[in-house]
Amino acid sequence: MTRYRYYTATTLDGFLADEHDSLDWLLSQPVGEESIMPYDDFIADVGAIVTGRTTYDWVLEHEGAVDGAWVYTQPTFLFTHRPPAARREGITAVSGAPAEHRAAIEEAADGKDVWIVGGGDLAAEFARAGMLDEVFVSIAPVALGAGRPLLGGSFDLELREHGRNGAFLEARYAVVGERR
Repeated sequence: MTRYRYYTATTLDGFLADEHDSLDWLLSQPVGEESIMPYDDFIADVGAIVTGRTTYDWVLEHEGAVDGAWVYTQPTFLFTHRPPAARREGITAVSGAPAEHRAAIEEAADGKDVWIVGGGDLAAEFARAGMLDEVFVSIAPVALGAGRPLLGGSFDLELREHGRNGAFLEARYAVVGERR
């Protein structure tokens, strides 16, 4: 069964990025050798990726697409109202509610997991649609005071596992549902 997973990092005060979409706070933190969910293990279970336009643009700018190729090998669904100027293989630009694209996303995942790469508002849309099973978050010892929120909404989560990786507190949560 396809699981929808939000694997991300946040500041202690709940921001993914600062007001300028910078991740300097994240990239300056020491990482250890131990993790309750090592990235290589996580990505091996991912069959499709979902991302929003701001995250997509950030990844292209900072991760460096080689020869214009997208950095991930998995089929990617880009939720956007502004389709990208350049067409990239493996990227499907879509708009509308996540549920409208569920069948196509799960077909692309081919029985593996779907990674909601970002951002917090998109993850919240998936949660509201009943399409977010798990949140895995690495919490950095940094407070920004403002920025892009971890999760754009009000949800109940259930702690399933916790650990430490260098400076980060790691937590894996099951999504219980939207708070009413």
